[in-house]
Parts: sequence; structure tokens; C-alpha cells
Amino acid sequence: MKHLFAILIFILPFALVPVLEAQNNEEFKIARIQYRGGGDWYSSPTALTNMLNFLKEEVPVRVSSRYDDVQLGSRDIFNYPFLFMTGHGNISVNDAEMENLRNYLENGGFLYVDDDYGFDQYVRPILENIFPDEEFFELPADHPIYNIVYEFPEGRPPKVHEHDGEPPQAFAVYRNGRMVLLYTYESNPADGWAYDEHPNPDEVIQAALRFGVNLLVYALTHP
Repeated sequence: MKHLFAILIFILPFALVPVLEAQNNEEFKIARIQYRGGGDWYSSPTALTNMLNFLKEEVPVRVSSRYDDVQLGSRDIFNYPFLFMTGHGNISVNDAEMENLRNYLENGGFLYVDDDYGFDQYVRPILENIFPDEEFFELPADHPIYNIVYEFPEGRPPKVHEHDGEPPQAFAVYRNGRMVLLYTYESNPADGWAYDEHPNPDEVIQAALRFGVNLLVYALTHP
């Protein structure tokens, strides 16, 4: 299974991401969302770099280990096939930013949001309202995101940070038959990706990184 999808990504690095407007021919980048409202969108700056380096070691995907920061309301988000958003506090999204994000997701983009504790009460209502006519639902345990490269036999994201001690969950939104949004709650994989910033056991770090591989492989191979 792992080698099959590695080959798929190697052969089809760009055909799977029609949202891209401007990327070079060697590698594509992903981006972190800069949002308004006072929340710390910039937390754990090494998380994405570490995860992307791990991804490149595991599968021959032509993705840069460097990422960009982009504002939610900017047209620049269309330059990236995958957006990441996290934080601990408040987030504010106006109508123009919401419409920009909707257009991005409807045209091939993917948004991953990770609750880094204290983010849920602010961000969940926004995520549920991106496409109010689509269901915001917990992924079933047999979803490919839990086995596409690495097996997560419990059918849930890894429990990296304790948070409130509840089971980790992953929620999704589909649009036109394609997953466009994944939200991890009581899990916090990005905390495990930032292993040079946050102390975690090795097995927790590995689980977090492997979940990141599954997530990116799934997002980039399911247009």
C-alpha cells in the first residue's frame, strides 16, 4: 500500500491539484493561514517544516520543505494545493475571506485545521459554516486517511496532546464528492510535528508524523 501511493504521487505531482495558479516545475509548496482575531496563527513554526521533511523521506513527492504564510483573504491561497491552520485562541473571518476560502476549496484546494487547544470554540462554528449545506461529520474508522500509507487500526488520529483528556477526533467536510476540509480535535498532530519545540515521547512523534503523511498523501491524490 505504501509503495503504491508513493509511486502515484511521484508520477502525478501536479495533475491532482487543479487549484495551483503559480508554482515552479520542480517542487510545489503548501501554506500556513494567517488569520485575524488575535489568535496565534504563527504557533509552532517548525511543525510544517519537520513534517514535510519526514514526508519527503517516506515518499518521493516533489514538495518543498519550506512553506509560505498567506492571509486568508488573499488571492495567493490559490497558489497552494494544501493550506494549514492552527492556533490556541480567537479567529475572525469576514464575508470576503469566507467567500475566498469557499472558492479555493471548490476549485481543488484542501484545508487542514488542527486545534492546538483553546481554538475549537472559535474555529468550529466557522468551519461548519463554510459550506452550510454540507455535513460537518466525524470520519468513520475505516476511512482511507487511516490506512492509505500507515495503519491507524483504531480508526482515529493520534492522541498527541492531552488537552481535556477526551478521545481524539477528526472531522471532515466534503464538497462535490471530494473531501475539502479536515479538522483534528483533541489530537494535535502539529504538536508532535514540532518535536524540536515540544517534548513528546518518540512513539507519539512518529504517530503524529505518520498521520501527517497519510493526510497529505490522501489530500493530494483525491482531486
